[in-house]
Amino acid sequence: MAAKTEHFLKDYTYKANNWDEMYDSKAVRKQYSSVFANLQQLDTDSLLSKHNIASELFMNQGITFTVYDNDEGIERIFPFDIIPRIITGTEWQRIEQGIAQRLKALNLFLKDIYNEQQIIQDQIIPASLIASCPHYKREVFGIKVPYDIYVHISGIDLIRGSDGQFYVLEDNLRTPSGVSYMLENREVTKRIFPDMLASNNVRRISHYPVLLHEILLELASTQVSNPRVVLLTPGIYNSAYYEHSFLARQMGIDLVEGRDLVVDNHKVYMKTTKGLEQVHVIYRRLDDEYLDPLIFMKNSVLGVPGLIGAYRKGNIAIVNALGNGVADDKAVYAYVPEMIKYYLNEDPILQNVPTYQLSNPDAMHHVLKNYQNMVIKNTNQSGGYGMVMGNTISEKEWLKAKVIIENNPRNYIAQPIVQLSTVPCFINGKIAPRHVDLRPYALYGPRGIKLVPGGLTRVALKEGSLVVNSSQGGGSKDTWIVDE
Repeated sequence: MAAKTEHFLKDYTYKANNWDEMYDSKAVRKQYSSVFANLQQLDTDSLLSKHNIASELFMNQGITFTVYDNDEGIERIFPFDIIPRIITGTEWQRIEQGIAQRLKALNLFLKDIYNEQQIIQDQIIPASLIASCPHYKREVFGIKVPYDIYVHISGIDLIRGSDGQFYVLEDNLRTPSGVSYMLENREVTKRIFPDMLASNNVRRISHYPVLLHEILLELASTQVSNPRVVLLTPGIYNSAYYEHSFLARQMGIDLVEGRDLVVDNHKVYMKTTKGLEQVHVIYRRLDDEYLDPLIFMKNSVLGVPGLIGAYRKGNIAIVNALGNGVADDKAVYAYVPEMIKYYLNEDPILQNVPTYQLSNPDAMHHVLKNYQNMVIKNTNQSGGYGMVMGNTISEKEWLKAKVIIENNPRNYIAQPIVQLSTVPCFINGKIAPRHVDLRPYALYGPRGIKLVPGGLTRVALKEGSLVVNSSQGGGSKDTWIVDE
């Protein structure tokens, strides 16, 4: 007879100095009690069956991502853990308020840095920091964007520390990915745990594509009665192509590549069987550098020649705005609390993780002395690449990394290694704790900032690992916001 869940939960272990989201020091937390009771009714075979069904659903839907290894793209199914992560409505309210505050300040920063640059004149942020940022685009300086909104879509990565509080780990303000996995995770959960979803009154997230589509339409010129919106993708070989096609389908808009668009007289048109039809809004999933070969990368075949000219004339809205990368540079991240105070005259609701700028000699000295307690990050890398985990790196690897860091300190920051919170996961037939982060998705339109109640919980599937990125072996799980 297969073991009951209640039996192997007895083996559920977690570190005393770590915040476990299901257990406090004595019992199951209130928000998990109903799910815990449901799990107790299932044996190991039942959970394995649900795990296999989930994997088959992901496979049949083609829910994949691409890992690049030795310049070869390998398609992989996104690993999914069947036990949901649960966050209370009270906790979510603070997250909502904190992210909305942060995005307002970051948006004002982007407007400022591409126009008056008052924050530099007032010496809140060093001019050298902006000048040395590879994602600061002088080519779009002075361009007016609709409603002064630069960050329409964002994914702000949060972690929960050992004190139970949420902290901002990094800001993703260019072309944040993963929202399709958030939506598909919920659909799979509906299939394998339909009763649990209903009985817990989980807040819905399925309206995200509708909210996004509404914002995209609102960004078109008010003189256009029936604006055409398209999603611009680099193509089928991009690691997030599944998401591009998914979102275009969900919103009922055209999925296009650069070759499908043409600029004439500073206006953008899409090639159709009926001839050229004007495009008013582009939701681009293409990095700045590839958008217009006349302005940026000359040999790019992914972009649209003349697009920036149309953008500057105000004949096309581009989402997200160009040049946003300056605001999610990890070196600029350290100044976001100062931005909030400077632009909003408020204290940050969500705190940053303590950050050392390695261009500062004192900070560099401290980090090199204490590197084993630090994670060192390349300021313009993502996906877990360019990262040094001081507690796992070998001495030989460290000496090699140290030379690279010392030769280009502007490109690196360091943060104390934070023991991310843990949640229960179904791993190899047992329920065990694994470390997680959270990426909520915020939409910023003319009528304000909206967050769908949930987000993408990324899981470090390897025991003890703090690296949650899918490209580094991580997975994900459904995120429930429930009212206590």
